Amino acid sequence: MSTSPTVVEPAKKLEDLLAYLPQRKAIEYEKNQVIYRSDQLSTDIYLVVNGKVKVSRMRDTGQQVVVDIYQRDELFGESAFLDLPRSEQARALEKTTLMNWTVAEIEEIVMQRPRLGIAMLQVLARRAIDFGHRIESLSMETTARRLARSLIRLSERLGTPHDDGSVRMIPFTHELLSEYVGTSREVVTVHMNQFRRQGYLQYSRKGIMLHAHAFSDWFRPTD
Repeated sequence: MSTSPTVVEPAKKLEDLLAYLPQRKAIEYEKNQVIYRSDQLSTDIYLVVNGKVKVSRMRDTGQQVVVDIYQRDELFGESAFLDLPRSEQARALEKTTLMNWTVAEIEEIVMQRPRLGIAMLQVLARRAIDFGHRIESLSMETTARRLARSLIRLSERLGTPHDDGSVRMIPFTHELLSEYVGTSREVVTVHMNQFRRQGYLQYSRKGIMLHAHAFSDWFRPTD
């Protein structure tokens, strides 16, 4: 008895968010300059034109936790839709150019161009799925595996692939990686040194070169 082959539906095409947003005068921020603080009222949504932005929250212990790092053509600051004080801060990781719109402007554009609303929902849905994976990793995996998984994710989002399968990233500090993974800088340094000795990566002040395929094999279960 033959069975019908499984039909795999093609992935839903995502809306082009930038196609619906009007141009604004870009604002430049220097490296490490604060874009907004956690004590400021949420009013604006931001788009990265060039550069990279770190969005983080402050724990009760005083330690920063990185929510995410945003790059060119990505939005951040969506907490403004709640009309509450920011519970996070945003800082330029390098020289960065941004555009911004008030929530009122976004709402008016959505009324005129409803597809913008769909595009923004898709962005938020993808982030919710990604945050879910990060929470699962934080709650169930060792620090070494959390760090490795985070490096792979950052390389996929922010890295530049090379022909040999390696991926080059900007020189993320061990402090920033510790804030992203949820541990101390000293622990990150220990694991980064181990990864380097094992041939999974090289790093210096100029950047991180990650051998992503080797790291992916590291996650495969062994018999």
